[in-house]
Amino acid sequence: MIQSELVERITKEVVQSLTARNAGTVHAQTAGGRNILTAADLPPYIDHTLLRPEASGAQIDKLCDEAIKYKFCSVCVNGSWVAHCARRLSGTGVKVAAVVGFPLGAMLGRAKNLEARHAIEDGAREIDMVMNIGALKSGDLKLVEDDILWVVRACTSRALLKVILETALLTDQEKILACQIAKNAGADFVKTSTGFSTHGATVADVALMRRTVGPTMGVKAAGGVRNFADAVALIEAGATRLGTSSGVKIVMGSAAEGDY
Repeated sequence: MIQSELVERITKEVVQSLTARNAGTVHAQTAGGRNILTAADLPPYIDHTLLRPEASGAQIDKLCDEAIKYKFCSVCVNGSWVAHCARRLSGTGVKVAAVVGFPLGAMLGRAKNLEARHAIEDGAREIDMVMNIGALKSGDLKLVEDDILWVVRACTSRALLKVILETALLTDQEKILACQIAKNAGADFVKTSTGFSTHGATVADVALMRRTVGPTMGVKAAGGVRNFADAVALIEAGATRLGTSSGVKIVMGSAAEGDY
C-alpha cells in the first residue's frame, strides 16, 4: 500500500511542475532549445477513435480511410469492428486498437481476457481495457491487479496493453495507486478516460500519471481532446498517445466538437 506521504510528495511535485510550465505558455512553440511541435508532428500520437454504439459501417470505413490518409497510429474501435478494420487497414501501417471491458470495467477479469483474446485473433495489436474502478474505490487492490493480469495474459507478446483508469471518478491518491498497480501488472500504458464519464483528460491528471509511472511507460490522454492546443498541452504534460475522435481537425489545426 502506498503511503500518504508519497502521494502528497508526488502531487506536490506535479503541481510545482505545472505551475512552472504555466508561468510561460503551453503552446507548440517552446523555449530552451526544445523541439517545436507542429500539426505535422501529431499523427503518430493519435489513436483515431470511434466508439459510439450507433457507429455504422460507413462511419467505420471513413475512420479507417482518414487514419490511412493522415498516417495516424491506430484506429480505436469496439470489438465487433476489429476484423473489418484489420482487413481495411492491412498493409497500411495503421494498427487496430480494441476496447475491452468498455466502458464500465465492472465485468469479470476472465471475461475481459476472452474479449481481448478474440480481438487479438481478429487483428487487434493494441488493447485498451477499463480497469475495475469499483474494486479500486473499495480498496480491493488485489482484485484490481488480478483484473489487469487477466488481460496481460491475453496480450503477452501479441498486443500492447493500455489500462483505462477513468480519472474523472478517482481521487489523486486513487490515480496514483491505479498507475502503480497497472505498471506492476505489466501494462504498457496507463490511460486517462473512456470518454463516456463526467469528463476526460486533463493536463493535471496526465502530469500526475507521468510522474507516477516514470519516463518510459506510456501515458494516453483520451476524452475531450478536441483541438491542436489541447493536444500539445497534453503532450507537454507527458502524454505519449492521444485518443480522440477529432484527429483530422486536430492535425488540420482546427477546433472540433465531439464526445471523445
